[in-house]
Amino acid sequence: MVDYDRAKDIFTEAIELAAEDRGAFLDDQCGDDRALRNQVEALLSKHSSVYSTLKEEPARRIVGEYQRGDVVAHFTIREQLGAGGMGAVYLAEQSVPVKRLVALKVIKPGFDTRSTLARFQAERQALARMDHPCIAKVLEAGATETGRPWFAMEYIKGKELLTFCDETKLDTHQRLELFIKICGAIQHAHQRGIMHRDLKPGNILVTRGENDEPQPKVIDFGIAKAISSDLTDLTLHTVIGQLVGTLAYMSPEQVAGSDDIDTRTDVYSLGVILYELISGQVPFSGETTSESGLEAMKKSIRELDPPKPSTRLSSIEMDKAIAIAHSRKTDTGGLRSTLRRELEWIPLKALRKERKERYGSPDELAEDVQRYLDGQALEAGPVTRRYRI
Repeated sequence: MVDYDRAKDIFTEAIELAAEDRGAFLDDQCGDDRALRNQVEALLSKHSSVYSTLKEEPARRIVGEYQRGDVVAHFTIREQLGAGGMGAVYLAEQSVPVKRLVALKVIKPGFDTRSTLARFQAERQALARMDHPCIAKVLEAGATETGRPWFAMEYIKGKELLTFCDETKLDTHQRLELFIKICGAIQHAHQRGIMHRDLKPGNILVTRGENDEPQPKVIDFGIAKAISSDLTDLTLHTVIGQLVGTLAYMSPEQVAGSDDIDTRTDVYSLGVILYELISGQVPFSGETTSESGLEAMKKSIRELDPPKPSTRLSSIEMDKAIAIAHSRKTDTGGLRSTLRRELEWIPLKALRKERKERYGSPDELAEDVQRYLDGQALEAGPVTRRYRI
């Protein structure tokens, strides 16, 4: 007998992947359950058919989705900002009790399985627990006339982390200062009992704050996990062996499908983000359009030590390396020289396979970055007396 809720959950994850990546994903999720696989493939086929029709007839309206001028509670829809596996996010205008723009997240019609509702409620509860200038705030929540949950967040008119850094040509020093703020946001989440579990540049927006300073905002706590208590009254299970997160930024314990994770999983993801901020590359990447490619990348994350950022930079095409250096206001020789100094020790410590060998918290990671900026000895450095002196 087919578990239809499980099929819908797999489907919502699969539609966010490129078509060529879905086969390996379904192999991983469905295993030998042919009936489950057939059900998911039927949903994907129907989705593709509807999508193709929509491309041919762009004026056609999708039942249950909102368009400009539609009203949800006391919000008037302006435009759709984006859509994920379980929800769509709209730019909306609030009229009462205050007039402001908000990002309104509404669960998609037909995606109200118990698991999806639990994730949606968990994200809302996670955001509501936190109050930090670098984390998107939840303003209020409710349900549509048809019972679909929604919540309104502050509208952040910003750009994704790497896009902002590259377009504004932040140098390495400026990128590190921005990264310290991001660590502060995740430390706050941990102190409020929340692990993000899907930290990546795409889930960090950057806008301009006071004095035109770059201000990061961490978003999308859709797969957040409570450290010590439930985020929702609904049951939210993580199936052992199921990947939860974004592969290139996942810790070895996440890739292994372990349910035994802690806040040092977020520290690992922060290490990947720092690695990419300074070198323009993630530690492990590869061809993931096939099952063998996906498995090879998982194996690398679980078993191989990441290359030094300077080595990783040297391994890519020269034109790409020049562009990466140029976006950091330097040349390839200057960037490699910067990385080869103490700087690259920091992400490598955050990326240790053994959790106990990583930084114990985002604060500890941020403190070492600050030590680097201040010219002090690093925690990530050798423990020799000569180095400390």
